[in-house]
Amino acid sequence: MKTFYTSVVELRQRFDTAVETHPYECGWADEAIFFVETHDLTPGTRLALRVQVSPDGIRWLDEGTELELTDTGFVRVAHFGGFLRMVGTAVDTEARPVPVTVSVRLALKG
Repeated sequence: MKTFYTSVVELRQRFDTAVETHPYECGWADEAIFFVETHDLTPGTRLALRVQVSPDGIRWLDEGTELELTDTGFVRVAHFGGFLRMVGTAVDTEARPVPVTVSVRLALKG
């Protein structure tokens, strides 16, 4: 029987510049799904996020998975190290960084 766990990594968290979710230790899991929900996003705003991995929760590397959204979305991740997080930026129609409020849930199975 597999183990399953869902964690709310960010709940209606406002990011004024760059988005950096809290790191989550999940080395026990075989697979992960990030569910990302935006709140009160101005029309035309795009949120671009990347998944990052870390062996220790301090030094981060891009995993290669990206997610671009204007509302809600999800991304699947496999073959990761001990920690996961998402980073990125929200930009307006003229590619200027804008504040964004997001909720991020991480579903883990292993």
